[in-house]
Amino acid sequence: MSTPTPAVPGSRGDPSPAEDEPGRANRWRALTVCLVAGFMTLLDISIVNVALPSIRTGLHMSESGMQWALSGYALAFGLVLVPGGRLGDAYSRRAVFMTGLALFTVASAAAGAARSESWLVVARLVQGLAGGLLVPQVSGFIQQLFRGGERGRAFGRLGSTIGFSTAVGPLLGGLLIEVFGERNGWRWVFYVNLPVGAVALVMAYRLLPGPTARAPGRPRFDPVGVLLLGSGTLCLLLPFMQQRWHGRTKWLLLAAALLLLAAFALWERHYGRSGEPLVRMSLFESRPYALGVLLALLYFAGFTAIFFIFSLYLQGGQRYSALLAGLSITPFALGSAGSALVGGRWVQRYGRRLVTAGLLLVVAGLAGAALAVHLWAGRHVGWATAAPLLVAGIGSGLVVAPNQTLTLGEVPVVRAGSAAGVLQTAQRIGSAVGIAAVGSVFFAGVAARPGDWSGAFQRGLGVALGFVVLALLSHLWGGRSRA
Repeated sequence: MSTPTPAVPGSRGDPSPAEDEPGRANRWRALTVCLVAGFMTLLDISIVNVALPSIRTGLHMSESGMQWALSGYALAFGLVLVPGGRLGDAYSRRAVFMTGLALFTVASAAAGAARSESWLVVARLVQGLAGGLLVPQVSGFIQQLFRGGERGRAFGRLGSTIGFSTAVGPLLGGLLIEVFGERNGWRWVFYVNLPVGAVALVMAYRLLPGPTARAPGRPRFDPVGVLLLGSGTLCLLLPFMQQRWHGRTKWLLLAAALLLLAAFALWERHYGRSGEPLVRMSLFESRPYALGVLLALLYFAGFTAIFFIFSLYLQGGQRYSALLAGLSITPFALGSAGSALVGGRWVQRYGRRLVTAGLLLVVAGLAGAALAVHLWAGRHVGWATAAPLLVAGIGSGLVVAPNQTLTLGEVPVVRAGSAAGVLQTAQRIGSAVGIAAVGSVFFAGVAARPGDWSGAFQRGLGVALGFVVLALLSHLWGGRSRA
């Protein structure tokens, strides 16, 4: 009996476009522009981590202000992803992309020039909103411009960008602070976006395809859906991002979030009978899409939190500089970036099995890192964790890019932006939940035993590993249920 060949993402539901269809001839250069802009916005989620001590010194920021400078960006980013994707689907991906890119560049200049705590926090919130507009358009353009095997390779490059931007942020931030000094080096964390944004704007106008012809009488934008989803996402994310909001009352927001999101789902089904909703609930009737969103949520809960506590452990417990802490995370970044490119090519051949292999490698690598810290804790722990983090990074690249390809591969192009927005919102929610859970365990360990940074890191890493194991189990369960 012959082994069935995995379905090629994008092989159903999409017409095969002619090579001279708008934007197709320059599709790879257009993708480069998208990835550069996407890298810049995703980088700003992680790069500020190592810059916080410098920011605190330069602006005399309070702990609350520092928290909002860090989490406010992620919060605003997560709120806009789905509406931003839907705007691009409904009107013009290029116009929404360029609006987000221009706004992000201006907000970066404002953040770099900040003279007070409130100034910086507002600039970071605007940065997050702009990033949320821009990022879903990247997946939408991939759906629009690429088909079959090329689409897998394009998503592979996107996955490489996601993994690399998340992991390289601490290194780049540490390098900029090392070069420009502790007091004002943090400003260049934001200023570095200005030339990149300016060039990308020009290239986006030249290379990205404009809006396609729309049928007359197109349904309106669904403002009720935007309000319900935004309110539900805010109530869901806020308790996890506000670590200094003590007490149980903040968890009441989770109940409100469930009610609002349930109302959103009911409204979308109702609105979809007469118009184009913000999110078609029928998307979740597709098992690859539903399982891919669940996997993204669980995996990012473990994946993102690793860099948060590792950077704190190295700088706080081992007295590493920001630059050395960033260098210690580099093996993960390099492994993830390289394997994501390979994963984008192999996903056509191996399908879900590639994601399974990647998750197993991540589990093995994180377990190895925990063992390395247990056995060789000290000033040279960065060397001891290099090999296991490289293994985990290789595995991560085989998870993020192939899962994105398999999840979005058969979504109709007309809904590509909103579908990508849902997937990326799941990633942001997972990141917030993971950082809150892993960070709480880490800080509790440091508080209980002030000198035992290694033990606190191992316990936090154990929680992160648990999220990755849950992602693996959900993936295996999904594969068995489809058999």
